[in-house]
Amino acid sequence: MKRGHNIARLFGGRRKIIAIVVAVLGGLGLGFGVARLMAGYIAYWGVVSGPFLLTLRVASVATVIAGITGVATGYLLAKGHFPGRDLLETVGSLPIILPPTVMGFYLLEVLSPGTRVGGFLTRVVGHDLVYNATGCIIAATVAAFPFCLRAARTAIEGVDPTLEQAARTMGLPNWRVALQVTIPLARRGIAAGLTIGCARALGEYGATLMVGGDINGKTRTLSLAILDSFTTPERNTMLLILVLMAVAVMIGVGLLGRSRA
Repeated sequence: MKRGHNIARLFGGRRKIIAIVVAVLGGLGLGFGVARLMAGYIAYWGVVSGPFLLTLRVASVATVIAGITGVATGYLLAKGHFPGRDLLETVGSLPIILPPTVMGFYLLEVLSPGTRVGGFLTRVVGHDLVYNATGCIIAATVAAFPFCLRAARTAIEGVDPTLEQAARTMGLPNWRVALQVTIPLARRGIAAGLTIGCARALGEYGATLMVGGDINGKTRTLSLAILDSFTTPERNTMLLILVLMAVAVMIGVGLLGRSRA
């Protein structure tokens, strides 16, 4: 009996060693293959780095703005009862339905210095809001906003109201209940909305083209650069970067959903 146990332990140990060796060799082979594959892509990094860094900058700022405004509006829609509530949600969701170029056209009509609203905002900000990085950020923010809004509203509506009421009975005002109870309990749904909104901002094209233009070194994001370089070799590098970004975002959404369950 003891001998059979020792043999089982021996074979079990050998299986573990074989598995480790196979994993190491497979990892080395995969790493070598990826390195060979990436060698051609890295050669074009000097061309791609400008649009890539601009895209990260635009998407980061847009996600922060869309996240703050989207969560605030989602909380208002989830907890508030006021006239025009459905209209507010409809208007906030329009960027999902409207074609990006149509949304960009309306943004351009509003933000152009020649219009009343655009002229006023230009004087307040101190510079034009179109055909620069600011225009790209505005377009990406509008594109990401409805995803943050709808995810936040759904997550906040799913919070147990008895927990919020318990916090109120302890003397907490409504704003502290929202910040210390409601938002933390809805954080996974909100984070999922932020992730999808960020992905939408990363891939924004139509509205960015209308509001920001396609100015090399100034407003040419990765999505615009792919179209401009579609017949050149560096397009493969840009496509790979966007695909990797999309995969990373979807993995993040999947992990958030799994942790929520």
